[in-house]
Amino acid sequence: MKLSLMLALALATFAFAGCGGGARQAERSAELQPASGSTTASQAAPDGARAGGGGGGGNAQTAVQDVSLQQADASQAQPVPSERKIIRDATLTLEVDEPAKAAERVTSIADSRGGYVVSSESRHVSGGRGGKTYEVFTVQVRVPAAQFDAALKDVRATAGEVTAEKVSGKDVTEEYIDLEARLRTQRALEAQLLDIMKTADEVSDAISVQRELTTVRTDIERIEGRRRFLESQSSLSTISVTLQPPAPLIATNGFFHSVAGALGDGVDIAANITLFLIRALLALLPVFLFIVLPAYFILRYLLRRLSRRTQPPVAASPVVAPPTQSPYDDGPRPAV
Repeated sequence: MKLSLMLALALATFAFAGCGGGARQAERSAELQPASGSTTASQAAPDGARAGGGGGGGNAQTAVQDVSLQQADASQAQPVPSERKIIRDATLTLEVDEPAKAAERVTSIADSRGGYVVSSESRHVSGGRGGKTYEVFTVQVRVPAAQFDAALKDVRATAGEVTAEKVSGKDVTEEYIDLEARLRTQRALEAQLLDIMKTADEVSDAISVQRELTTVRTDIERIEGRRRFLESQSSLSTISVTLQPPAPLIATNGFFHSVAGALGDGVDIAANITLFLIRALLALLPVFLFIVLPAYFILRYLLRRLSRRTQPPVAASPVVAPPTQSPYDDGPRPAV
């Protein structure tokens, strides 16, 4: 029983692996010739059934293979999606007088067309336009694929001039059909493995089938995730818009303009030097308070002690005691 169950499991796996490729190839051919593909699929099931019936009267391996082939043929008979899956993107750079208001108009266009705003960014750019700082907005929106051309036309209408534009499209129909075929094959294999697990008598057989089920279900989740991603990308198109003010038509490069620019540069340099000195002073102040000042007092104390030790001792002069006078002495005695 264990040997026949393992052989049936192996044959089912190989049959689905082989039939999956045939199913994907048949669906790609059916996209070009749907009538002939459906006829071939309808003829394949009776042939498989007759082959299983004459194989040997209830043999487990033949039954598993026949069921697998019939399920694969049934997957081939599934209708191929008629509409193509195309991912469309657009990137535009527009010059407008008021970028902030233009960004609001782009947002309202996306809302009116059934889309939404993915991101909105504002940044200040200096130089390049008369030496002044100007604001640039970048808005990214997503709209339904059916409204892509209309939304793109409305976005162009908000600008005074379109300085750059790029529209790209990627056809993922073939990959989507391939994912659909692989998903049907894996689901049929999952159902077959569940049927085999119901007839497993030993724990080791059930564990082997469970291991195969885990692998199949992991493949199914990965395929479904990729398919959902393609559906999302093809059903919604992305439009990225950069909004900036127009560049000046006449550049002011006269003598007085150059003098004013040089004066402004000098003031900027002087301010930068002053700020550098202030920052350097503030950075060195803790070093002076906690390192230089204590080191100065310690060094001064050590030098004083060293000078005291090296100085020679001073000779003491004799002390002459004053003459003592007797209390009975009335005065100086006369000289003899």
